[in-house]
Amino acid sequence: MIDLALIITIIIMVVKVGLLTMILFSLPMPLTWIERKVAGHIHARLGPFRVGPHGIMQPMADTVKLLFKEDIVPEKADKLIFKLAPLIAMIPAFAVFVAIPVGGTWTVPFIDQEMNLYVTDMNVGLLYILAMGGLGIYGIIFGGWASNSKYALLGGMRSAAQMISYEVALSFAAVGVVMMSNSLSLVDIVNTQGGGFWNWNFFYLPVGPVWFFIFIIAGSAEINRIPFDLAEDEGTLAAGFHTEYSGMKFSFFMLAEYIALVTVSVLAVVLFFGGWNPPIDYTIPFVPIAFIWLFWFVIKVSVFIYMFMWVRFTLPRYRYDQLMNIGWKILIPISLVNILITGFMRI
Repeated sequence: MIDLALIITIIIMVVKVGLLTMILFSLPMPLTWIERKVAGHIHARLGPFRVGPHGIMQPMADTVKLLFKEDIVPEKADKLIFKLAPLIAMIPAFAVFVAIPVGGTWTVPFIDQEMNLYVTDMNVGLLYILAMGGLGIYGIIFGGWASNSKYALLGGMRSAAQMISYEVALSFAAVGVVMMSNSLSLVDIVNTQGGGFWNWNFFYLPVGPVWFFIFIIAGSAEINRIPFDLAEDEGTLAAGFHTEYSGMKFSFFMLAEYIALVTVSVLAVVLFFGGWNPPIDYTIPFVPIAFIWLFWFVIKVSVFIYMFMWVRFTLPRYRYDQLMNIGWKILIPISLVNILITGFMRI
């Protein structure tokens, strides 16, 4: 006996995964163009302007260039690990989105069928994301070590130390959100922030803003964004861990970096700013609630992506000793104190 409901569920799941994969693979193209434009305007220049109107086809030109660029493997590199490292960095960045919701559950009109805007609602979704996000660092470490280059090796070692230093503060910030929401499920965390912006975790005073800033600072370090991009410090390490990479292998590292940027922005929205919930609950006649959810989710995530780009072209890079001091001497002590305060408030 064929279970029709199971078949429909499997088809819906496959469609969701396929659509999500296509969106994630296509995201770096507009993001690279937007980042160059942001850089141009901050630096009082135009940015890409020649390939297509306002340079809008520049990411396509870059893609074609990378596709046909010679794929060089250093003679004395560990060839197997050298080739696997970009994939090891990229796959966890994509796997994280299996547990990230961009909307809730609603009933589709006319067919009276419940639908939701996420692949799966894991009851340990936040733990899964932190675990998968930590695996991507192995691709950077392996790429730096297998390249047989002192610059790449130093970049990989810096990245490992940076991950160890800031993963603790990032996890503590996530613990704070769990304490405020009483759940590890991202869907539950968003649902507890419904009803208006005053219910968002950011406004859970006085600890909410502290958790948010710890999360943003540690998240910037985790994804190697300026001012924490010591792993690919152009001034002292050429290009850091991907110095010896070219062609599509190089593009996989860049793809993972941009997906990680989106991941941290999405998590900031989900954990602290109500996820897909609008600032004030409302409905528009004849407009499905799913469209309203998607609109507000995309707007919030876009604000954070722009913020990261703005910071990149505004702040200077930290020295390595400053990077370590911020992680161990500032963020972690503040996190421990904030956990105590959050616990007393919950009691």
